[in-house]
Amino acid sequence: MRLRNVKGAQEAIDKSPYVIHSPADWKGKWQEAFPSPAPLQIEIGMGKGRFLMEMAALHPDTNYIGIERYSSVLYRGLQKMEEEPVPNVFFLCEDATNLEEIFAPEEVDRIFLNFSDPWPKDRHAKRRLTSRFFLQKYEKFLSQDGLLEFKTDNTPLFDFSLEEFKEEGWQLLAFTYDLHHDSEMNRGNVMTEYEERFSAKGNPIHKLVAKRPAEGRQEENGQAGS
Repeated sequence: MRLRNVKGAQEAIDKSPYVIHSPADWKGKWQEAFPSPAPLQIEIGMGKGRFLMEMAALHPDTNYIGIERYSSVLYRGLQKMEEEPVPNVFFLCEDATNLEEIFAPEEVDRIFLNFSDPWPKDRHAKRRLTSRFFLQKYEKFLSQDGLLEFKTDNTPLFDFSLEEFKEEGWQLLAFTYDLHHDSEMNRGNVMTEYEERFSAKGNPIHKLVAKRPAEGRQEENGQAGS
């Protein structure tokens, strides 16, 4: 369940130097926001930030942005950051629908989606972060060779996602329904809070890695939606 209405959360976010408060102003200039230019990777729906901050510590030669729409959840990430600051991480308190206004074409090298809300009702399918609605948005700012990595324990959502990626012309480079028993895909895996909790209960973790469509396919999608 999402944390909500945590006292002082919004005030802490508004004052935090780790949060970019007018992210659209940085569109096309994100390298200038960090101490050193480096490949940019983002996590959409970062939760409390464990995965993102561990990735940043393991890969100091990469810049990371964590995106979380709920201020009370992002606040927990800020608390972690204040305890152990990581120089190559910033946070955004934003809805994923706004990301094409925040990142310029090919500005992001990798997208992580970890245990996203499954939105189980069919009428809410468009809200799933792996729906074609969002995949078309990601194409607008993911680099030509950029990758998207998605993890979940929800099998219906994973099946849905596999079909959406195929329908949108994304190249599925690898996928598994049991990550922790797949020696190749599990190599170097960094667990999230949910992943640790669900796997401890015996739930198999699913993961896919996909490459965005070629330029021609991207332009075709753009024309179709115009």
